[in-house]
Amino acid sequence: MKGSRSKTESKKADSKLSVKKRGAPAASKPSTKKAKSAKDPNMPKRPASAFFVFMEDFRKQYKEKHPNNKSVSVVGKAGGDKWKSLSEAEKAPYVAKAEKRKVEYEKNMVAYNKKMADGGNASGEDESEKSRSEVNDDDEDDEEGSGEDEDDDE
Repeated sequence: MKGSRSKTESKKADSKLSVKKRGAPAASKPSTKKAKSAKDPNMPKRPASAFFVFMEDFRKQYKEKHPNNKSVSVVGKAGGDKWKSLSEAEKAPYVAKAEKRKVEYEKNMVAYNKKMADGGNASGEDESEKSRSEVNDDDEDDEEGSGEDEDDDE
């Protein structure tokens, strides 16, 4: 009896430890990605917050003090702890830099939105002209080198 009981207990334990495969949700994920519009590579990037401006300086200082440390998480945790311990007066220069970047970002976004409204294509006119010329080149090649018209004449 002990043997049969331990087998059922081990089966229950195995079923808890087994990894369940997710087949159906994986199929639904790509459809949600297709529904979202693709990001425009020419769109200005959002500005860094005051904390991330602080982290730029902190990483440099931390690497100088700890050159052998290769762990990103340790640097991030140390930076977070340092940020929490800073007073408002000590955070002020980083907040000012972040605000300056935000103002610059807003100017860039206004220009970007204006460009989108005027041209409708923010990817650049060079690319569109290139694609037009490639299409025209292909048309010319088809007319000259297809050989279909030449065969019909003979």
